[in-house]
Amino acid sequence: MAELVRLLVTGATGKVGRALVGRLQGTCEIRALCHNRSLDVDGVESVFGSIADRDAVRRAMAGVTHVVHLATCKETPDEIMDVAVKGLFWLLEEARESPTFERFVLIGGDAAVGHFVYKHPVPVTETQGHTAYEGCYALSKVLEEVMVEQYQIAYGLKSTCLRAPWIMDRDDFRYSLSFGTDQFGGPPWRELVDGDVPDGAVPLALDADGRPLKRNFVHVSDLVEAIAVALDHPAALGETFNVCMDEPVDYQQVADHLARTRGLPVVKVPTSFHSTWLDNAKAKFLLGWKPKYDTERLIDEAWDYQRSPDDPRIVWYPG
Repeated sequence: MAELVRLLVTGATGKVGRALVGRLQGTCEIRALCHNRSLDVDGVESVFGSIADRDAVRRAMAGVTHVVHLATCKETPDEIMDVAVKGLFWLLEEARESPTFERFVLIGGDAAVGHFVYKHPVPVTETQGHTAYEGCYALSKVLEEVMVEQYQIAYGLKSTCLRAPWIMDRDDFRYSLSFGTDQFGGPPWRELVDGDVPDGAVPLALDADGRPLKRNFVHVSDLVEAIAVALDHPAALGETFNVCMDEPVDYQQVADHLARTRGLPVVKVPTSFHSTWLDNAKAKFLLGWKPKYDTERLIDEAWDYQRSPDDPRIVWYPG
């Protein structure tokens, strides 16, 4: 890594961005490209503007040595291509022309390989081809990875892609299992079952074959550690890595654990999804990275977390 690292973080005000800034604060110079929200953190410089505006990107990239690209959109057709394609294009253009640039780290997603929408009879490795599903979000994750890959080929751009599944923090996992209006993410469990649901019930999601669903997750702290490693690890250059828990979350294990430890009722929820196993062996082998979270730790920390009055939940559903 450069003697003086000047790191640009896009999407710095989000869940991963704030955790990453906290992890690296004091170890390098950090600049955040901010659009709708500001990042009020001591020692972090903010540049304001849209990532789709080349002038804003040029100002943000001035003198930068490293980039972590986190900015993204969900199912927002009016905005997603401005961020995922146009914004990334300007970042890559400025990176390849910059005399100070050293490394670009893209945070991708398992939506690029279809996560639980398609059947995966074997563990999903980094060699699987892109398989976007319906909607614009998965398409955007495919396009991001392809753009970075092509800049590697055409210009020798020094870059790495870290492909993450659904990212959990604090009590996110607890509310991802809610049958109420406070549910975080999806699928919307209440719409998939008939009849009454007991108070405090958790879903035992079933896959398209009627077996307990297995879905991939990663805790934000594990992802942030992978980013920190990828910023200067020689083996990361030009590579894509699955960054996830060692095993997918098995909803049968979740149901059993919560019934045993919290006395919570369980409701079976049939879905049209397919169990998947995202394989993280490459990241462990080449980068020496290992996740610290398993299913039980993910569950217990989510249920034990207590929010303060000034830390309200943000209810989000991707559509």
